Amino acid sequence: MPSYRQITAGEPAPYFTQRAYGTPSYTIDTAAGRYLVLCFFGSAASPHSAPRLQAVRARPDLFNDSFAAFFGISADPADEQGGRLQNQLPGYRFIWDSDLTASRLYGAAPRETDIPPGSHLRPLWAVIDPSMRMIDLIPFEADGGDIARVIRLLESQPAPARFAGIELQAPILYLPRVFEPALCQTLIGLYEAEGGEFSGTMRQIGGKTVGVNDLRFKSRRDCTVTDPELIRQIQTAISRRVLPEIQKVHQYAATRMERYIVSCYSADEGGHFSAHRDNTTSGTAHRRFAVSINLNDDFDGGEVSFPEYGPRSMKAPPGGAVVFSCSLLHRVTPVTRGRRFAFLPFVYDEAAAKIRAENMGSVVLAAPQS
Repeated sequence: MPSYRQITAGEPAPYFTQRAYGTPSYTIDTAAGRYLVLCFFGSAASPHSAPRLQAVRARPDLFNDSFAAFFGISADPADEQGGRLQNQLPGYRFIWDSDLTASRLYGAAPRETDIPPGSHLRPLWAVIDPSMRMIDLIPFEADGGDIARVIRLLESQPAPARFAGIELQAPILYLPRVFEPALCQTLIGLYEAEGGEFSGTMRQIGGKTVGVNDLRFKSRRDCTVTDPELIRQIQTAISRRVLPEIQKVHQYAATRMERYIVSCYSADEGGHFSAHRDNTTSGTAHRRFAVSINLNDDFDGGEVSFPEYGPRSMKAPPGGAVVFSCSLLHRVTPVTRGRRFAFLPFVYDEAAAKIRAENMGSVVLAAPQS
């Protein structure tokens, strides 16, 4: 007899990365910050699929990417090959799950991998809150009663910003006075003198951490700090003003720092960074806390936000830092005026340093942006 994973309300919704309509890989947890409805329907050719897809498409007031987003999960390769399903933005997306990676995680397919693909599927809905925790799993019903249940459940939810009943504060540290004004100006001057290169994002491809340049996902230029005296000043400031706070709040003793870069998000270049986590590849798995230190304030936009905890965004004063776990989903909103300069290191401990050393061989740097 096949067995299925059981997930209950309040548990973390499983993360997965899978091919999707229009993209070779889609990481489901990057959609956090709104309600998610995942519909594991098996195949668009199945008679039970059409009424369910019609029902959700009839509610663009719910599935608008602000309140909720719908993801249809297809296990039938013919759905992709035959062009049966297409995204309808905002609100509606389709994911190709022919290897059943996502379906097994949510209990829509058996755990056993030796069962013939497509057999013993259990069509169901997964309703997920903005912090990626389960609200409910609703199996398909022969009479279609599950459709109304899903819609009613979604209609009964509060606004995403108050999904927990109150407005939440992301578990971050907000620290003014980390860098002195003179140090901020020195770092900006370094960038102005040397310029910056577009920096990519790290993705796991074929078992390796690969740097990929995609200006639609991230537009930012970086300049590396190499002067030993300037590096010493930076280390002193962070070790005295940031690390003690991490120790106090998180009981974590960071001993190492990665990256000495001055970064620039420019309005002229659409500076932004889409929602991501900082430790999701083998080459970044050692990262524990991100430190985002603003060097100026004469810009608009460019604020750091944490979608899983609401829409509030953070703009630290010059010399101030936002410090957060590298596991938190975060984004940088587009800069709409001027340029945002920031110093953006990661900190970690000796145990994480061993992880970094073991994984260094798996990192492939991004090619320069042309």
